[in-house]
Amino acid sequence: MFSVYKKELSGFFSNATGYIIIGIFLTLTGLLLWIIPGQYNIPDSGYANVDGLFYVTPWLFLFLCPAISMRAFSEEKQTGTWELLITKPISKWGIVAGKYLAGWTLVILALLPTIINYLVVSYLAEPAGNVDSGAFWGSFAGLIFLATVYIAIGTFSSALTNNQIISFVLAVVISFFMLYGFEITGSFFKSGSSVEIIENLGINAHYKSMSRGVIDSRDVGYFVIVSFIFLIATERKISKN
Repeated sequence: MFSVYKKELSGFFSNATGYIIIGIFLTLTGLLLWIIPGQYNIPDSGYANVDGLFYVTPWLFLFLCPAISMRAFSEEKQTGTWELLITKPISKWGIVAGKYLAGWTLVILALLPTIINYLVVSYLAEPAGNVDSGAFWGSFAGLIFLATVYIAIGTFSSALTNNQIISFVLAVVISFFMLYGFEITGSFFKSGSSVEIIENLGINAHYKSMSRGVIDSRDVGYFVIVSFIFLIATERKISKN
């Protein structure tokens, strides 16, 4: 597994693509939070908080995570290296786990620089440091767990096709449905309990719960279980090839 993980990481940074994808993510985040006027702009809000980061990042993740994971299996099949990879003494699950962890690591590397926003706001606050740190770190943990599901979805989508563009589109569609699809479906029901059950099947309910600054084991369990479901589906898919 570690050899696959290392190969994926080095492959991502061996050309400009990796740097460009992460650079675009950080540039868009910076522009939306500090430059472009709007509801997410920190100076315009007049408050010492970084809430805008946690509203825009799930949307940016919808494209960042598929862009990172779309090459996981699609590229192997396109270049003809898949047959070589499966002949190596490593299990199918080891291949899936290695590629998944590499993708997740890349998202975390892209996410870490956004902590600068918290440090800057904390410094500019009146008085300095007057920021809701609990809410920030809870929301930041929510983004990390959000990435676990998005990358698992992207890895699964990549195993379905040898076309990276199709893999990207599939991952975006599935991720969007997991984020908001259950909330939209729940809106068609009148019963409060039914709505709650349906909404809790989606990502957003658990992400919003974490954003309050409380790390609930039920939310963590949700992200872990959903990620494993997609990874198991990926392993089953590549085992049939």
